[in-house]
Amino acid sequence: MKKINHKDSIWKYSEKSSEIIELKAYLSLDGRGVERVMEKNKNITIIARNLRKRSTDAERLLWKYLSSKKMEGLKFRRQQPIGKYIVDFVCFEKRILIEVDGGQHAREVNKDIKRDECLRKQGFRVLRFWNNEVLNNMSGVWEVIRENCL
Repeated sequence: MKKINHKDSIWKYSEKSSEIIELKAYLSLDGRGVERVMEKNKNITIIARNLRKRSTDAERLLWKYLSSKKMEGLKFRRQQPIGKYIVDFVCFEKRILIEVDGGQHAREVNKDIKRDECLRKQGFRVLRFWNNEVLNNMSGVWEVIRENCL
């Protein structure tokens, strides 16, 4: 569970699934603080922006390959909100999502399956790679991505 403070709001989200769990905004009425719980996914872009600033080594390496339309001229975005999730990389043109997973995902298999199923229902193809695959076999990862983009 991670807490992010931004101006007058606090977001709690699960780093494992990048899903917003709770979003609270603090309002001041007549000098008294009033708390209201806002819709889960409002302002999810602030969380995505924070995730972009805190990328893992594997995510930074893969982004070097995906950024600036280096993959067959396709545009990829990173840490992109889609529904209630924030995905690592997405190409909307080809409807491909790329997730780079750390060790915590070995314990979160059921959550990943549920997440992937939800994203597939929206028409996306989900590609998952372990951090060590990206760091130690970038050419192999690149080839799998390329094959799925063509």
